[in-house]
Amino acid sequence: MAVRMSRSSQPRGPQAIGNVLSELMARGGFARVQSAGALSGAWREAAGPLVAAYTRVGQIRAGTLDVIVGNSTLVQELGFQKQDLIAALASLLPDERIKNLRFRVGSLE
Repeated sequence: MAVRMSRSSQPRGPQAIGNVLSELMARGGFARVQSAGALSGAWREAAGPLVAAYTRVGQIRAGTLDVIVGNSTLVQELGFQKQDLIAALASLLPDERIKNLRFRVGSLE
């Protein structure tokens, strides 16, 4: 028995290529991957290359960016720089609305 789609669920003629590509990228999670790359790049720029080498960004939840840090000494140092880092990230990624940073020791792999 073949399943037929109703007329209302089928496209009504040609679709704009931009709309088709947007839908495909959204379905494939491309926007999330691109966003994660932008977040990592902004963190590298805000924190600097030395700190970035010993840290990894996690997710943003309710305006708080999780940052995984290689050791507890660096967690303490980043705590002193927290406000400057938040300001830098806010200017680099205004749409993300990062208001806080949470540092935790963890694996960088």
